[in-house]
Amino acid sequence: MTPQTVLTLTQQALWVTALVAAPLLLTALVVGLVVSIFQAATQINEMTLSFIPKLLAMFVALVLAGPWMLAMLVDYVQRLFQSIPQMIG
Repeated sequence: MTPQTVLTLTQQALWVTALVAAPLLLTALVVGLVVSIFQAATQINEMTLSFIPKLLAMFVALVLAGPWMLAMLVDYVQRLFQSIPQMIG
């Protein structure tokens, strides 16, 4: 296994990780921004007010994007396992 192969595998793993995490992170970002604007407009500074909408939005995002996220991870792991013989030999 060459250093280039290790770097390529690491790069692919980081890319898949970023793609899988993106729907949930972007959902939390958007909901947090909307709640923050609402809190600034109404001057309500309650921490639990931002937690519940984020929790619900993350659940919805996980339900909607979950199958795609799982397919991405399964595809990556299958490609990784199928490439083991070429890496060893």
